[in-house]
Amino acid sequence: MEALIPVINKLQDVFNTIGADVIQLPQIVVLGTQSSGKSSVIESLVGRSFLPRGTGIVTRRPLILQLVYTPKGDREHRNAENGTLDLDEWGTFLHSKNRIFRDFDDIRREIEAETERMAGDNKGICPEPINLKIFSPSVVNLTLIDLPGITKVPVGDQPEDIEMQIRQLVLKYICNPNSIILAVVTANTDMATSESLKLSKDVDPDGRRTLAVVTKLDLMDAGTDAIDILCGRVIPVKLGIIGVVNRSQQDIMNNKSIEEALKDEASFLQRKYPTLANRNGTPYLAKTLNRLLMHHIRDCLPDLKTRVNVMISQYQTLLNSYGEDVSDKSQTLLRIIMKFASSYCSTIEGTARNIETTALCGGARICYVFHVLFKEALDGIHPLGGLTKWDILTAIRNATGPRPALFVPEVSFELLVKRQIRRLEDPSLRCVELVHREMQEMVQHCGTEVHHEMLRFPKLYERIVDVVTHLLRRRLPTTNSMVKNLVAIELAYINTKHPDFHKDAALVSSLLKSNELEAAKHNRKNGTLVNSANPGAAMTTSVELHGKTNNKDDLMALVENKEHQNHWLSNLLPQGKLDSTNTADNSPVRTRDGARSPSSYHGSTDLLSGPISASGIDDMIHKNSSSQQKPVNLLSEVPTQSSNRKLSEREQRDCDVIERLIKSYFYIVRKSIQDSVPKAVMHFLVNYVKDNLQSELVTHLYKSDYAETLLNESEHIALRRKETSDMLKALTQAGNIISEIRETHLW
Repeated sequence: MEALIPVINKLQDVFNTIGADVIQLPQIVVLGTQSSGKSSVIESLVGRSFLPRGTGIVTRRPLILQLVYTPKGDREHRNAENGTLDLDEWGTFLHSKNRIFRDFDDIRREIEAETERMAGDNKGICPEPINLKIFSPSVVNLTLIDLPGITKVPVGDQPEDIEMQIRQLVLKYICNPNSIILAVVTANTDMATSESLKLSKDVDPDGRRTLAVVTKLDLMDAGTDAIDILCGRVIPVKLGIIGVVNRSQQDIMNNKSIEEALKDEASFLQRKYPTLANRNGTPYLAKTLNRLLMHHIRDCLPDLKTRVNVMISQYQTLLNSYGEDVSDKSQTLLRIIMKFASSYCSTIEGTARNIETTALCGGARICYVFHVLFKEALDGIHPLGGLTKWDILTAIRNATGPRPALFVPEVSFELLVKRQIRRLEDPSLRCVELVHREMQEMVQHCGTEVHHEMLRFPKLYERIVDVVTHLLRRRLPTTNSMVKNLVAIELAYINTKHPDFHKDAALVSSLLKSNELEAAKHNRKNGTLVNSANPGAAMTTSVELHGKTNNKDDLMALVENKEHQNHWLSNLLPQGKLDSTNTADNSPVRTRDGARSPSSYHGSTDLLSGPISASGIDDMIHKNSSSQQKPVNLLSEVPTQSSNRKLSEREQRDCDVIERLIKSYFYIVRKSIQDSVPKAVMHFLVNYVKDNLQSELVTHLYKSDYAETLLNESEHIALRRKETSDMLKALTQAGNIISEIRETHLW
């Protein structure tokens, strides 16, 4: 069991070399208020004066002190190389490993110099510890930590919150569940007001790892004693209460040795507390601490071994993530390029190893753009948005030129529906932009393995981002051009024979024909003359060509009005003389005013569905386009539509028909755009980048003169790899040290 403390000392050495505190090793923490005698207790345990002494705060940095028992025959620590074979006692510091301190006064001066170097020379404190190891045949194996004394009022260069700083520093060490707290209190003060016991109780409420040491037994008031305190009647402490008598400041000034102080202590205890003398004093304290530490190590060692093994696995994984040192840079460069291209394509396709489960990523975001954002944008465009009835009526009038409106002109429908179709271009281009942005951001989210490589080689990462950005930017104009062409294709030819559009237009035509015939028969029966003064608005070929609706009642309502039928018939019947080209077989029957009757006008009903001449349409389109490009006002006052005027029945009917036709055809085009734009984006942008990314990267990056520059590691990654490697070596060595202990040593 005596081998346990050296094992902990070895572990302490291992982790001190890398300056890490990842493993909470069993150790004894000396805690007390300022000038309570902490340093004197530690010197008594060592048997030598080596700590800085004086008034006020003296211990301003934590001191990790390892006491190593080294008898004369010890060959593990004594060797001829460092000249310690013939030495009785010596010390070494971690910050100067190769120097052997044979004089304990030199050890004191080194502690003072190191304290001033880190904490200043005017009472400031520093949390960075000083590691000291003392080898002696007169000590027991112990690991002690001397902490700055608890103080209340700042002095010198100490900040205003010095009390809080010291408290935080003390708590850092005593909160370690594997530490034993050595709470130092003075016998000449009320133990109930002890700050050290209060802090100990805060972190160790059960008192399982707290031992109290009562100092200055010889300085109590006359007529009083510490029997109640030493017996635990004032404040009970589970691990016990041990009283000691240290050297006074006068004794130190008179160079009184530790040996003499220990003799005087034994005499005082025998004289003052004869019944408690064998359970108090510095020698008993040293043995008790050694025994407590060994048992504490025995209890902590199994968990310590498990923790070391777990951390070895964790640091090995972390070291693997940083990668090994690069030997063949050209091969490494090609491997990283191919890995990135493969990971990028896998992220788009959704076949990556580590699929995100908390948010959309990669190709799923592109799908969201196509089928949610783009669809919502198209659905938000109303077929008649920005189009009023006065706009429609104006388009109809402008399309007729100088002639009064005899029919609803076809060109007005085309002009208006093209105007609405053009509104689909902006959301389509926005869709391309969103997909382009997602593919750009995908560079940063294409796998954890690639991400580590990118962090490791920042210059290579920058060049990869540049190549991908350039490739995406190069494809963006091509994709935008194709999307614009998709809209331009729809504008180039208004397909009024589209199956989804033509069937409703044919239904409108047939309904208008049947109602026209009924109206003609009714007028002939009543002998009513057609009023040519108010020309009707008969629907020409445009009615047949346009107008999608599934409500037949609405279509019938357009032709049921008898007054409208008379208007249409009056427009269909020509006024004036009989055409001399008519044959005898088709002789017309004249009415009173010389006009031909409806029944005698051969083919009159075919005028509704007959084709409009190409030249007539061209004239109207030419006039309308010329008017739009450069309008010329030849009148002193240009007539405008009045929004306050109520539309006539004919105007209302014409506007309703055009609106229905625009809606019908717009929905057809919108459906086509919604389907074709994602396909174009996938072909010209997404799939092109997937197919050509690897070749682009190899072309621009895989060059021998680039490899040296691109594979320069960042200083941060190189430092982290070294730290992780050192920690892994320390943990592996610690695991080997613990494994050397047999189970028999534990019990």
